[in-house]
Amino acid sequence: MYNPKSLKAEEFINDAEILETLRYAEENKNNIELIDSLLEKARPKKEGNGWHCEGLTHREASVLLACEIPEKVEEIFKIAEEIKLAFYGNRIVMFAPLYLSNYCVNGCVYCPYHHQNKHITRKKLTQEEIKNEVIALQDMGHKRLAIEAGEDPVNNPIEYILDSIKTIYSIKHKNGTIRRVNVNIAATTVENYRKLKEAGIGTYILFQETYHKDSYLKLHPTGPKHDYAYHTEAMDRAMEGGIDDVGLGVLFGLELYKYEFAGLLMHAEHLEAVHGVGPHTISVPRLKKADDIDPSKFDNGISDDLFIKIIACIRLAVPYTGMIISTRESQEVRARALRAGISQISGASRTSVGGYTEEERPHDSEQFDVSDQRTLDEVVRWLMEMDFIPSFCTACYREGRTGDRFMSLCKTGQIQNCCHPNALMTLTEFLIDYASEDTRKIGFDMIKRELTKIPKDKVRNIAEENIECIKNSNRRDFRF
Repeated sequence: MYNPKSLKAEEFINDAEILETLRYAEENKNNIELIDSLLEKARPKKEGNGWHCEGLTHREASVLLACEIPEKVEEIFKIAEEIKLAFYGNRIVMFAPLYLSNYCVNGCVYCPYHHQNKHITRKKLTQEEIKNEVIALQDMGHKRLAIEAGEDPVNNPIEYILDSIKTIYSIKHKNGTIRRVNVNIAATTVENYRKLKEAGIGTYILFQETYHKDSYLKLHPTGPKHDYAYHTEAMDRAMEGGIDDVGLGVLFGLELYKYEFAGLLMHAEHLEAVHGVGPHTISVPRLKKADDIDPSKFDNGISDDLFIKIIACIRLAVPYTGMIISTRESQEVRARALRAGISQISGASRTSVGGYTEEERPHDSEQFDVSDQRTLDEVVRWLMEMDFIPSFCTACYREGRTGDRFMSLCKTGQIQNCCHPNALMTLTEFLIDYASEDTRKIGFDMIKRELTKIPKDKVRNIAEENIECIKNSNRRDFRF
């Protein structure tokens, strides 16, 4: 029985409900009256000084995903961009993954870290090596990391993860600091989630990979990850442990995309129903080539056009949730995705253990092939040339604007009063400390324009003063 408030995975991700949703969507994919009503429901509405969005249920969003009427699909994209601009403005948050260890005891058939892979180079960073990796990332200009590690209770116990977080936060190199560490590690216990919360993490991220239980069990034939319920219920344990920002995601290409889409939104609805706040972020990785992994052996790959449509439909369904796309995708695909609702991207990523301190990009321990291999400076300049503000801001975490406190501001459109000036200040830091001459010129022109969008009040005055202080190397921890 489908019950979004249940804490049992097979009830809040209910197979019968998903199949009924897919049937309903197929039956109504040409129902113009219904589609128009859903588009109108999804459209952002001006309320006072902010905006409001109703969002869509998993069933409603599935109808739009199934719709193939060209003018209606075009309207989906248009509304997705309107929602993104209404709640997140033209800011794009920047981050980088940091791979700590690729030791893993699981047998996931789509991941090169699976324990049967005997020819991949296995590596685990020491705390000194982590320090060197972090300095390399700081020297690029990064302020936010997402740490990654395989599941291995011997090589990668929770104590190792906690020590690594402590090391990362301790490193102050020149003007570089990592201000927020997000964590993408295997499902664990409430007690361990409490320890991660106490360590000062930002968002806890865990990809479901696939919500289809039978496929899940086949794709994870051995290891702790084989337990579908334990993995799927991890976010509830994380929230019980005090982590109020969690990030969902599926690996598109493993199972039929319409099934995954519905399951992903049902998971978001479940978190909202039980905990009063949905996912802080949703990631949209696609299966990519890697050592020992050939994507063509999987039957459910999706085209670029369909991939962008999925992103747009997710944006309509969960308007307040941040959306992440990684360097798995090419520059061209990422550009299209930014218009469809993406609000966070990685830059200059290396998906190998110890990759940032290597002069050449190592391939012997990569989790997946990186499609977008540009430097962070190049990505920042590219974003600004498309009129996006690259943001290195982490103020919400440090000011306690997480969980329902963040969402209450986001749902009224008021979060922009904090995020817009913070984005400009952190961009100023990047331009002064790390940018090339061309990037710096484009960036300061953008900052000058963007400051005029902030109303002439105390916030704008403080932002202008702080930006001048940063330019004059008078560094304090500015944030709204």
